[in-house]
Amino acid sequence: MITFPVYYRNQTLYGSISPSPIRILTKAMASEAGKAPAIPGRRVLMFPLPFQGHLSPMLQLADVLHARGLRVTLFHAAFNAPDPVAGYRFVPVGAGVPAADLVPTGSDADFVGALLRFNERLQGAFQDSLREVLEEEEGARPACLVLDSNLRGMQVVADRLGVPTLVLRTGGAACLVAYMAFPALCDKGLLPLQDHAQLNMPLDDLQPLQLGDMVFSTTTPHETMSNCLERIMESARYSSGVIINTFSELEGADLQKIIHGLGVPVYAVGPLHKISPSAQSSMLDTDKTCLNWLDKQEVKSVLFVSIGSLASMTQEELVETAWGLANSCLPFLWVIRPNLVQCSGKVGLPEGFEEVTRGRGMVVSWAPQQEVLGHQAVGGFWTHNGWNSTLESICEGVPMICRPHFADQMINARYVQEVWKVGFELEGKLERGKIERSVRKLFCQEEGGEMRRRAKDLEDKATECMKKGGSSETRINLLVDFMMSLPCSI
Repeated sequence: MITFPVYYRNQTLYGSISPSPIRILTKAMASEAGKAPAIPGRRVLMFPLPFQGHLSPMLQLADVLHARGLRVTLFHAAFNAPDPVAGYRFVPVGAGVPAADLVPTGSDADFVGALLRFNERLQGAFQDSLREVLEEEEGARPACLVLDSNLRGMQVVADRLGVPTLVLRTGGAACLVAYMAFPALCDKGLLPLQDHAQLNMPLDDLQPLQLGDMVFSTTTPHETMSNCLERIMESARYSSGVIINTFSELEGADLQKIIHGLGVPVYAVGPLHKISPSAQSSMLDTDKTCLNWLDKQEVKSVLFVSIGSLASMTQEELVETAWGLANSCLPFLWVIRPNLVQCSGKVGLPEGFEEVTRGRGMVVSWAPQQEVLGHQAVGGFWTHNGWNSTLESICEGVPMICRPHFADQMINARYVQEVWKVGFELEGKLERGKIERSVRKLFCQEEGGEMRRRAKDLEDKATECMKKGGSSETRINLLVDFMMSLPCSI
C-alpha cells in the first residue's frame, strides 16, 4: 500500500475552521486598496454562511453589487473570517462562540442541526452588531440586508430593526422547488421514507425527480430536516426578494414555479462565478501545478475527478475508483483530500497504481476547480453534483459523471441526466469495471459525444445571458434598481 501525504487546512464537513483567516480578494476590492474611502452612496449589508459553497457565491454577488456603485458591509461568523480589504467593511459576529459549537465533526454528525444552532447561538450577537452598524450610519441607512437563505434567525433580527432583507439561494431553482414541495410529501405519508422500495417512485408534480431524491440526509432526524426546510422557506416568503445563482435559459420552468409559489420578486443572476470571476475565496490550499500538467495533455482528453470538500468514501471505494481510472487507460486529474476516506487520517492508494498511471494521471490534495474545468484539456468531470460544481461544469461545456451523496446533489444529478442530458449517474456500488465502462462511455462512445455537444450548447447560453441585454445582466440591473428603491424604516 502506497500512502500519498497531502497537506491541507483543518477541515470539517463544511470547510475550514482554521484560526488563520481566509484570504479573499476581488477585483473591485483590490482596485481600492490604498485609496481614499469611496464617495458615500447607498450601502448594502450582507451575511453569508461561513462555509465554502455558500461563502463564494455571496462574495461574488458582493463584487457584482460593488461594481454597480453599492457600498458593502459584510457580516461574518468569527470563525472562517475573511481578511479585511479596502472597499468593504467586515463586521465579525459571535467572537465568543466556539466554532466547535456551530460546526460538528465526524462522518455521522448532524449538520442540518448545526445550521439551526448557528441561527440560535449567533442571533443575539448579530442583533448587537447590526444595531451598532445602524447607529453609526444614522442618516445613511443601508438599502437592505442580503443574507443566506439558511439564516432565518438573522432575518428576524433585521425585520425587528427595520432593515429590509433579500435572501440568496446558493443552490439551483429546482432545489428550491423541491423544498417547496417537501411538506406536501410529508402530508401524503411519503416522507419520512418508510419503504426503500419506494426510492425510485416518480414524483409526477416534480418531474423528473424520484422520491429518493427528496431524502436529503440519512443522518439527520426527519423532524430536524423538516424544521430546517421550513425556516428556509420562511426566509424566502418573508423577504423582499429571492436571489438565485442560476440563469433563465437553464431553469426557466422552475423559476416560474418559484415566482408563482412565493409571491415575492425572484432574481436569477447567475452564473455568479462567471460574472464575477475575480472574487476568490478558497478555504483549501490549491495545488496549481496541475494546470501546468494539463497544459501538456491533449484537448478534451482528461477526466477531472473531484467530489468536493464534504463528501467521503470508504477505503474499498477508493481502491475500486483507483483501478477503474487506471484500467480506463485515459488521462485523469484526481482530487484526493486527506479526509476523503471515512474514519481515516491517511489516504492509501493501492500498490502499483502510481506505476501503472505514471504520465497520464495526477493526484492533488485540492485543485483550482474553475480554472481546471475551463482548461482546454478537460473533457469530463466526475462530480458529487454540488450546485457550484454543477453550474461551473455547465458553464464550461464539460459533460459529467454524476455521483451524488446528500443534500441537493441528487436533484442536481437528476437534472443533469434527465433534463439537460449532459451527463449520467454512476449508480450503485462502486466497482472498477463499472467505473472503467463509465469513463469510456463519456469519452469514447457516441452517447458521450452527444452529451458533450449539448453541454456546449448550454455553455453558449450561459455566455449569452451575461452579455448586455442578456437575461442575467438584465436581472442584475433590476436587482440593483430594486435595492436602491427599498425604504428602510427605523
